[in-house]
Amino acid sequence: MERGKMAEMESLETAAEHERILREIESTDTACIGPTLRSVYDGEEHGRFMEKLEARIRNHDREIEKMCNFHYQGFVDSITELLKVRGEAQKLKNQVTDTNRKLQNEGKELIVAMEELKQCRLQQRNISATVDKLTLCLPVLEMYSKLREQMKSKRHYPALKTLEHLEHTYLPQVSHYRFCKIMVDNIPKLREEIKEVSMSDLKDFLESIRKHSDKIGETAMKQAQQQRNLDNIVSQHPRISGGKKSKKEACASSELEVKNTSPMSEQDSGILDVEDEDEDEEVPGAQDLVDFSPVYRCLHIYSVLGARETFENYYRKQRRKQARLVLQPPSNMHETLDGYRKYFNQIVGFFVVEDHILHTTQGLVNRAYIDELWEMALSKTIAALRTHSSYCSDPSLVLDLKNLIVLFADTLQGYGFPVNQLFDMLLEIQDQYSETLLKKWSGVFRNILDSDNYSPIPVTNEEVYKKIVGQFPFQDAELEKQPFPKKFPFSEFVPKVYNQIKEFIYACLKFSEDLHLSSTEVDDMIRKSTNLLLTRTLSNCLQNVIKRKNVGLTELVQIIINTTHLEKSCKFLEEFITNITNVLPETVHTTKLYGTTTFKDARHAAEEEIYTNLNQKIDQFLQLADYDWMAMEPGSKASDYLVDLIGFLRSTFAVFTHLPGKVAQTACMSACKHLSTSLMQLLLEAEVRQLTLGALQQFNLDVEECEQFARSGPVPGFQGDTLQLAFIDLRQLTMTSTVCLKSS
Repeated sequence: MERGKMAEMESLETAAEHERILREIESTDTACIGPTLRSVYDGEEHGRFMEKLEARIRNHDREIEKMCNFHYQGFVDSITELLKVRGEAQKLKNQVTDTNRKLQNEGKELIVAMEELKQCRLQQRNISATVDKLTLCLPVLEMYSKLREQMKSKRHYPALKTLEHLEHTYLPQVSHYRFCKIMVDNIPKLREEIKEVSMSDLKDFLESIRKHSDKIGETAMKQAQQQRNLDNIVSQHPRISGGKKSKKEACASSELEVKNTSPMSEQDSGILDVEDEDEDEEVPGAQDLVDFSPVYRCLHIYSVLGARETFENYYRKQRRKQARLVLQPPSNMHETLDGYRKYFNQIVGFFVVEDHILHTTQGLVNRAYIDELWEMALSKTIAALRTHSSYCSDPSLVLDLKNLIVLFADTLQGYGFPVNQLFDMLLEIQDQYSETLLKKWSGVFRNILDSDNYSPIPVTNEEVYKKIVGQFPFQDAELEKQPFPKKFPFSEFVPKVYNQIKEFIYACLKFSEDLHLSSTEVDDMIRKSTNLLLTRTLSNCLQNVIKRKNVGLTELVQIIINTTHLEKSCKFLEEFITNITNVLPETVHTTKLYGTTTFKDARHAAEEEIYTNLNQKIDQFLQLADYDWMAMEPGSKASDYLVDLIGFLRSTFAVFTHLPGKVAQTACMSACKHLSTSLMQLLLEAEVRQLTLGALQQFNLDVEECEQFARSGPVPGFQGDTLQLAFIDLRQLTMTSTVCLKSS
C-alpha cells in the first residue's frame, strides 16, 4: 500500500518536472535550450518525456491548422494584391533606375567640388591646429627671449624669476617638442651662469667697497662731527632747538662720499658719485650713497637657488679678510695726522657698510658676527694706536690725534658699537700727552730763563704797568704810589713763566674735553700734570740756571726774588684751576699743587749757590793776598786786596735789599765766617814758619778792617755785635800771636 503511494507520488513529481521543462522549451530561445534538454537526458524518464513532447507537438499542430483554416481567405486576397503590386513595383524600379542614372550624371561635378571642399576643410583643421600649437609655443619662446635679454642687461634676479616661471609654467605645456627639450637641457646651465655672474658682481662690489672704505668713513665721521656741532649749538641755545630736527634723525646711519672715474665703475662697484655738501644741507646716508643692490641681488639669487648658506659663508669670509687688511696700519702712520685719519676712515667705512647690511638683510650678517668683528677691530686698533702714538713727540699732534680718536669713537658709538675701551686708552694717551707737554714746556722755560736779563722790570707809564699786572697777580701799594718811571721787583721771566703755566693748564684741559670725564676727574688730571710741570720740568730748569757756571750773584739774587713772587702766585693758580673745572679745593681727594715746594726748593738752591759764589769770590780775592811775614814795619792801612774784598762785599750786600731779610743775613754771616776762617788759615798755614811783629801788625790792620765792616751793618737785621762774632776767633788768634811775639 505504501509502495503504491510512493510510486504514485514519484510519477506526479516526474510529470510536473516534464511540464516545467516543456514550458521552458516553449518560452526559451533555441540557442539556450541545450541545458534544458541535458536535464532530460540526465534523468531516467526521457521516454515518458518524449511521449509528452510528441503529445504537445500534436496539440500545437492542431492549433496551427485551426488558425490557418480561419485566415485562409485573407491569405488568398493578399496574394492577389501582391501580384498587382509586383507590376507597379517593376515600373517604379525602372523609374528609380532612370532617375539614378540622371542623378549620377548630374552629381559628378558636385563630387569634385566636395573633394575640393574636403581638402579645404582639412587644411583649415591643420591651420587651426598649427595656430593652437603656436599659441602654446610662442609664450615659451617669448619668455626665453625675455630671459636672454635680462641676462644680457645683467638683470640677474629678474632673469632667475623668468627662468623659474619658464621651467615650471610654460615648458610643461609643450614638453613634447624638440626645441623645448633643448631649452630644458639648457636651464641648469643658465641657472649656473646667473649664479656665476651675480657672484662676479658681488666680488666687484666687495673690491670697490674695500678700496673706498676711507671715503665712506670720512663722510660718516664728517656727519658725526656735524651732529656734535649741532648738539653743542642746541645745548648753548636750547630755546631754538625745539622746532628743528637733528641731522642724525633726518639722515641715515652714516655718510659715504666716493667719486669714481666712469659711470660703468659706479654701476659695477655700487659706489655712487656724490658732490660736496654745503654745511647747511643734510648729508645723505649710506643707502643714498652706496648701491647695495649687488649684495641684495646675489643674496636673493642664492636664496632662490637654495645656496643661501654658501653665499653667507662666502660673504663673511671675504669681509673678515678685508677687515684684517683694513686693521693693518701703515708703518708711517704716526708721522702725520692724515695717516691716523685715513686709518680711522677705513675702519669706520667698513663697519658702516656692515651695519647697513645687518639692518637691511635678514641673516646675511648677524649681531654675533658683527660683535666678533668689532672685538677683533677694537683690540687691533688699540694695539696699533698704543704702538704708533708712542712715537709721537709733538703735543699738538697728540691732541689732534685724541680729538680724532674721540670723533672715531663717537661715530661708531652712533652705530651701537661699544667704545669704552677707546676712552680708557685715551687716558693712557693722556699720560703720554702730558709727557710731550712737559718736554715742550721744558724748552719754553729754558728759552724764557735763558733770554731773561735778571733785572727788575722797568715801567714808564700806566699802560705798561697795567699790562704787567694783568699778566701776573701782583699788588704793592707802595709801588703803586711811586711816580713813573718805576720798577717791579721781579724780572720778566716771572709773568712769562706764570702765563706759560696757565697755558700748560689750558693745554691739559683741551685734552680732557669730550672724554666723558667728571669735573673731579678733569680737575685731578690737570692738577697732577701741573704738579709734574712744577716739580719736575720747571724745577729742573731753575736748578740748571742756578747751577750754571757763568751765573752771577746778581742773577741769583734776582732768581730768589722771582721765585718768592712765583711762590706767592700759587694760590692764584689754584683759583685758576678751580674756576675752569668748577671743583673746589676743599673737595675730598682733590690734589694740591706743589708749586710752593718747587719755588722754595729753587730759592734754597739759589741761596746755597749765593753762599757758595760769595765764598768763591772771597777765595779769589784771598788768592791775591801777598803778606811779607818777615816785614819789620807794618803799612799805614789795610792790605789792598782786603780793601777791594770789603768793597765788593759792600756792593754785593747792597743788592740784597730786595731779598728776604733772613737770606741776606745768612749770606752776610756766611761770607764773614768764611773770610775769618780763610784769614786764620793764612796765618796758620805750614809755610809760615816765622813772622815778625811788623807783619803781624799789618795782618791786624786787615782784621780791624773786617771788624769795621761787620760793625757798619752791611745787611740790616743783626742784633748788637752778632755779625762781629764771626771774627772773634780771628781776633783772639791775632792778639795771642802779638802777645807771644812781644814776650819773645
